[in-house]
Amino acid sequence: MAAAADQRWRSEIASDMVSTPLLQRVPKAAVGRLVSLGRVRQYRRGTYIFYQGDPSEQVFFLWKGRVQTMSLSLSGHRQLHTTLEPGQFFGELGVLGDQPRTATAFVVEEAAVWVASADVFVEFLGHHFEAARALLRGLARQIQAHESFVEDLLFLDLKGRVAKRLLQLVSPSLDELPPDGTIVPSVVTHADLASLCGGSRENVTRILSEFQRRGLVARDGHRYLLRNVAGLGRMAGL
Repeated sequence: MAAAADQRWRSEIASDMVSTPLLQRVPKAAVGRLVSLGRVRQYRRGTYIFYQGDPSEQVFFLWKGRVQTMSLSLSGHRQLHTTLEPGQFFGELGVLGDQPRTATAFVVEEAAVWVASADVFVEFLGHHFEAARALLRGLARQIQAHESFVEDLLFLDLKGRVAKRLLQLVSPSLDELPPDGTIVPSVVTHADLASLCGGSRENVTRILSEFQRRGLVARDGHRYLLRNVAGLGRMAGL
């Protein structure tokens, strides 16, 4: 029974990995071998997977649950990087650069995570150029996102940055805006959005209230619904 269960989770994780941008061009058999070289860990809500400054000794794949990555400045300011949903790798760029973790990974919803050693992952990349190239594309996109954030701080006011971040939560590239009525997939708090926009929670709360009064956004339970995407786009300078 244990062997059958073990094979089942390996098969499910391999199937999820094959659909990721990182491994979509890698043969399924090779992805299956990679999965077999790792293991699954269970994390309770409110626990930490790794901390900023830790050595980058492992690569992770979020199979179930939700995880946030964040960093702290020397002054203690919390900067949210992203909220990870199932089917995403994380921690791989630190392994690639052989650098300490630049962020902390925090479990916001009970999670099952596939974990493999850095050596296993690097050896896999050495045998599969398609995956290495995809990883480099991901790194380039991350650098571009950081440059875009700096430009937003320089050229957009806080209202524009809030509007842009809401759109990016449903359409990261902004190449094609979503239709009206799209729901932000993750539960994003005012503090999270403030961190993403480089503003204070109080100011972001006032802006979101104004957006609701103007019919730009609405609440759908604990999540935001984008009612007027074109209006948000204009505020974001798109």
